[in-house]
Amino acid sequence: MEAVFIVNPAAQGRKALGRWNSFRKTATFPYQEFMTDSPGHATAIARGFAGRRKEGKFLLIAFGGDGTVHEIIAGAAGADHIVVGSVGAGSGNDFGRGFRSFASAAEIGRYLGGSKDSMAFDLGSADGDFFVNSSGIGFDAVISKATGRSFLKPILNRFGLGKLVYAIYIVRTLFTFRTFNLEVSAGGEQRQYQDVWFATVSNQPYFGGGMKISPASEPSDGLIELTVVSRLSRVKLLFVFGSVFFGAHTAFREVDSLQGRSLSLKADRKVPLHTDGEDAGDTDPERPVVFKVLPGAWRLAGQ
Repeated sequence: MEAVFIVNPAAQGRKALGRWNSFRKTATFPYQEFMTDSPGHATAIARGFAGRRKEGKFLLIAFGGDGTVHEIIAGAAGADHIVVGSVGAGSGNDFGRGFRSFASAAEIGRYLGGSKDSMAFDLGSADGDFFVNSSGIGFDAVISKATGRSFLKPILNRFGLGKLVYAIYIVRTLFTFRTFNLEVSAGGEQRQYQDVWFATVSNQPYFGGGMKISPASEPSDGLIELTVVSRLSRVKLLFVFGSVFFGAHTAFREVDSLQGRSLSLKADRKVPLHTDGEDAGDTDPERPVVFKVLPGAWRLAGQ
């Protein structure tokens, strides 16, 4: 198995580049190294290796944040000769909370010299756009879009305070966001929700830098979970967000959950959509967004 590092030097306010320069000195095994230079570049690199099935197996290691590992898995999906690993070097690192990550080069070396076990995990799809952690519409998507474009995030990342940007935009969006109505279809059942703040579809429990939005999610069960937050005041929404870090929000009557293999969500107006925290445009009020699960679509390195 050949090791390949795909490094996002811009992750964590460009701190990832310095971390990589130190990390690479501790690697005692042969490897290839690729530096990404734009959004989508990691996906293109992974797709290139996905097309090299006859050349043996590859361990593609994401060195960056959630966006980097999201892109690699999207590019490697369905390629059984590719195993994915990660070294968390971003500001959110929700992937590392829901899935195993490598802590050191020595750990990777032991894996390569050992059994090279891997496990198949599910992948989510939102109208064809893949997600590993979660996807959603509404309040959380607005925050994801705002933080992704914020000039504050790279500045705060330099001081190890990158998570503060989420808190800043939660408060800011709290006073500007307009709720919407939502129609959900799942397994032949339809549910109607009014005054919706957000609807999140999860493949694993965490989103937003450590919030346990979907405690029941298991990324290898062939199912995805929907969490809808609706009909609550702006002040109470803050309490709900505070409880999400502990997974306690499910006790609120304004929080509804359901699961399935396919979920259809239709908002009554244009609402921002995200996949793994990345901007995925807006919903179309004329047609639903269809979320599906692709069982066992990618493989994660065991340790």
